[in-house]
Amino acid sequence: MFGRPQRVRIPAELWQSWLNDPAVVARFEAKRYQRSEQACWIWTAGISSTGHGSFRAASLPGRSRRGTVPAHLFAYQLEQGVIPRLGWSGADDPCLCHRCDEAGCVNPAHLRLGTNTENRAEWAQRHRNPHGPLADLRGAAGRARAVAVAIRAGISAGESAEEIEDRIRAARHAGQPLTLW
Repeated sequence: MFGRPQRVRIPAELWQSWLNDPAVVARFEAKRYQRSEQACWIWTAGISSTGHGSFRAASLPGRSRRGTVPAHLFAYQLEQGVIPRLGWSGADDPCLCHRCDEAGCVNPAHLRLGTNTENRAEWAQRHRNPHGPLADLRGAAGRARAVAVAIRAGISAGESAEEIEDRIRAARHAGQPLTLW
């Protein structure tokens, strides 16, 4: 019986092997929609229940599914190098914080290394902004999936970058709460 996947810390050597493998990197790049450096780069493949992209870097044996990793973590380490993982425990464990609050964003420029405590505090501070991504009525996963579907539809239709941007704006707007201001 397999049960629920367990979090497993992937050894730095394994991360490095994936990040150095041109085939793995090419598969990753094919699944993110790159825009300008200031804009979110959207993950267009599998989305987790938290709205983050899921990337299968490798097929590894065992029950842990260690070969499937958060896409934003892969993107960050691809740009910045493998994050050292010695001595992590509890609320002070390092985690990646999205400066843009878009869970589906894999633009390394929008990610910063912080702690779980900092990440939760930032969320508490910003989630009530009715115009921000954290207020989306569909939740982070619903928003990320809607934007990814919009991008894939635009690409399939052979649309221009401007037309795909219009699709992204419409998908994001569809989840905004109604406000009186």
